[in-house]
Order: sequence, then structure tokens, then C-alpha cells
Amino acid sequence: MTKILLTRHGHVEGIKPARFRGRAELELTERGLAQADALAKRIAATWKPVAVFTSPLQRCVLTGGKIAAACGIKGEVRDGLGDIDYGAWQMRTHDEVSAESPEAYRRWRTAPQLTRFPKGESLQDVMARAADVLREALLRYPEQTVVLVGHDSVNRVLLLQLLDMPLAAYWRLVQDPGTLNEIDVFAAGDVRVQRVNDTSHLDQL
Repeated sequence: MTKILLTRHGHVEGIKPARFRGRAELELTERGLAQADALAKRIAATWKPVAVFTSPLQRCVLTGGKIAAACGIKGEVRDGLGDIDYGAWQMRTHDEVSAESPEAYRRWRTAPQLTRFPKGESLQDVMARAADVLREALLRYPEQTVVLVGHDSVNRVLLLQLLDMPLAAYWRLVQDPGTLNEIDVFAAGDVRVQRVNDTSHLDQL
């Protein structure tokens, strides 16, 4: 059995009010740094990961670096964990996009599986590349624990795949900053999701 600890980077600006952050490079806020430290402390105290794969965006590289350092290993960047490419919508607020392109925005909120962002990606694109990283983790580290440090959209898509749920269910999942998901993947292909969006390690912040 391989244990996957799927995490999200700490808090950044642009979460509230919501913006389509995507590929924008955003620094962790003071709160985000504290969340990353708490996440790293929890993982190091509970498990013994042999690898940490992170998105190439610095908010994930830094979060993953803290986890790796706490566990005495090195983080590795994987492009497949990069945030979704929102294209022309990147860093615009949801209110702005909704006012300018109401039909496209409505489709994103009601049928995300049918959406491709202008000059950007679809959820199917994200699933294909993120699944390659998951596959690498399972093949390289059987019977061990691997940490993946991703983004809201990336994590939702991976969880839907592991839960054998359609992309249409995208909005049913929540991934808060600094969160932890625990998934056990057995050699026969069976999957057991032990926890989803667990942020109990952030309660004292």
C-alpha cells in the first residue's frame, strides 16, 4: 500500500475576494507561512514520507520545502501539479468575469467539466497531467509515503479521480489553504480515502 498525502499550499492573497489565481506567482502571506509550518510539523510527527513532489509555483515550492525539511528529505518540482491555466481570466475577480462573460462564467459554475478557459486549460487537461505525477509516485515508491503539494483545482481533480467520481462533481469538494488529504492506494488498485480537507493542525493559528 502506498500512502499519498495530498496537500495544498498555505494562504496567499487573492483567495478572498476570490480571483482566478492560476499560474500567477503569489507569495505566501504571514498566515500562509504559519499554515505551512503547522502542516510540515504534523506530517513529520505522524508519517515518514520518502518524497515530496510540489507544483513549480513558489507558494507550493515553499510549502513543500518546509515539509521536506521537517522530514529530512528534499522536495522535487513536478510541472504536472501546477495550478490550472485560467488563460485570459487569470488574476481577474469572479465578479469581473461574471459581469463581462456571464454565460461562460455560469457554465464554469454549473458544468465545470464542459469549460475550457479562454486561452487556457480545461479540467481534463489538469487531470491528465496531475494523474501522471500520481502514477509516478505509485510506481517509484510502492509501500511508502509520498507528499504531493498542489493547488485547489489540482487537488479537487485528483481526489475526484481517486474517488472514481466525474469532473461534474468538482464543486462538491473543498480544499482549504494548508489542508491535508490522506489516501491509501493498494497494489491491486483499491483506493481508501482516509481523510479529506483536514485542517485540524491549523486550529491553534
